[in-house]
Amino acid sequence: MVYQFSCKPVKPVPRSARNATALPVYIEIAEMLIRDIAAGRLIDGERLAPEREMAAELGVSVGTLRKSLRELEKKDMLERVQGSGNYIRDGAPSSSIYAMFRLELPQGGGLPRADVLAVDHMDKPADLPTFGSATHASRVRRLRYLNDTIIAVEEIWLDGAAGIIDPALLSDSLYRYYKARLGFWIRRAEDRVSIGQVPEWAPTAFSHPPGATVGYIERFSWAEPAAAVEFSRTWFDPTRAIYVQRLK
Repeated sequence: MVYQFSCKPVKPVPRSARNATALPVYIEIAEMLIRDIAAGRLIDGERLAPEREMAAELGVSVGTLRKSLRELEKKDMLERVQGSGNYIRDGAPSSSIYAMFRLELPQGGGLPRADVLAVDHMDKPADLPTFGSATHASRVRRLRYLNDTIIAVEEIWLDGAAGIIDPALLSDSLYRYYKARLGFWIRRAEDRVSIGQVPEWAPTAFSHPPGATVGYIERFSWAEPAAAVEFSRTWFDPTRAIYVQRLK
C-alpha cells in the first residue's frame, strides 16, 4: 500500500512568516509523520508515496523531505529500500518531542503548534495545587492548534526553581525549550481529565466563549523523582480534538 494524503496536508508556514524560534520545517514534517504512525494512520510495513510526490503535497523541497525521513530513520521508524521506496516501521517506541501531547484530531494525528498569548513571572497564586519548591513561577498562556485547527487554550506553570521562561526564545514545543534552554527534560506526567469552564482570558479565536463547558485536563509533570516541576491546565474543544492515551 502506498501512503497518500487522504486529508489536507499540513503545509509548513512560509519562512518569511515564521518566528525565529519556530521548529525547523523538516522537524515539523517528521513530527507529523510520527504522530500519524502513533495514531494508526500509517501502519507498519506501509510504503510511502514517492518522495517527489510527497514533497509537492507538502509544499517543500525534496531535500527538506529527505531530512525529515532521515529523522524517522534515526528513530527506527522508517526503512528506506533502494529501488523500492520508504516503508513505515512501527516497532520502536516513539521519541517524538510531542510524545506527551495527548490531544489529536478526531481522525487521528495532527501537528501541534501554539500561539503564545502571554508569559508572566509571578508568585504562585493560592488556588494553584502544590508543586515544585519555589514560591514563584513562570506562567505561559497559549492558544493550541492541531494542523490549522484551533483546539484548546492552555495555562502552564513552571516552578521558579527550574528556571525562568524567556518569551523571546519559546518554540512550539515547550518541552523542547526546557531541554535546550533550561537543561532538563520532562520524564513523566500525570493527567486528570474531566470537564471545566473556559477561562475568562481565552481569546475570541477559541471556539467557545468564557464560561462554556469543555474538555479539561490538569497535568503534573516531573523531570526528576522529586516534586513535580510543572503544572498545567488545558481547556479543549471535544468536537475538534480528542484525548488519546495509547498503551503498548
